[in-house]
Amino acid sequence: MELNLKGKRALVTGSSSGLGEAIARLLAAEGAEVVVHGRDEVRAKAVAADIGAVAVAIGDLATDAGADAIAEAAGEIDVLVNNAGVYGHEGWEDATPDVWRDIYETNVVSAVRMIQRFVPGMRARGWGRVIQIGGGLGSQPIPVQPHYSATLAARHSLAVSLARELKETGVTSNVVSPGAIMVDSVREWLTSHAPANGWGERWEDVERNAARDFVPNDIGRFGRPEEIAGAVAYLASPYGDYVSGATIRVDGGTVKSVI
Repeated sequence: MELNLKGKRALVTGSSSGLGEAIARLLAAEGAEVVVHGRDEVRAKAVAADIGAVAVAIGDLATDAGADAIAEAAGEIDVLVNNAGVYGHEGWEDATPDVWRDIYETNVVSAVRMIQRFVPGMRARGWGRVIQIGGGLGSQPIPVQPHYSATLAARHSLAVSLARELKETGVTSNVVSPGAIMVDSVREWLTSHAPANGWGERWEDVERNAARDFVPNDIGRFGRPEEIAGAVAYLASPYGDYVSGATIRVDGGTVKSVI
């Protein structure tokens, strides 16, 4: 399916590996002019060369100086995918206020920095896409990772507020909400913990049993980065013109909702 992204310039934050890389790769394959972002210059340049990106932006989104450097390297952007973020495994007892503050700076304020640098240009040109990568823990948090869940909720909320702000401008704001995704680090963790949890020896059994224990869903497995990328590409395309302030869940049915 042709998504009509040729000539659109897209910045995917945190695209030097994992989920962000998969998003950048698909957008480039669909003809978008992709800017790869990361903090590791060697890794970011390697991804950029592999997918045929038009530029590389290196910088730390958690600082104003880093955001300025990224904006200068990226140029005018039509599609902004706020993917970069971190997560921690702390619970209520060990997630100190400093831990909360740091993760909010990285996961939420960094997105705001990108929005404030690129959305005015989109508005002036009369077309644009802002896509937040959120997550189901934002609406259905668990006892652990309260700080991470709170940042996901903030990402969802700011996306809807931005959509209202951009009413009738030709610029849309939406969220893609992944479930548990099988990136390299997740696969390594599952493999190392499989014996202790009795998940089996074959990879197919490990994935199915780990999904049952950690992220029970209707599909019975973890998601793939390419499946998230597909939802982002749809929203980035003209086929997403009539979608505003929405959350597209790509989680196998982990989050249960009738609306």
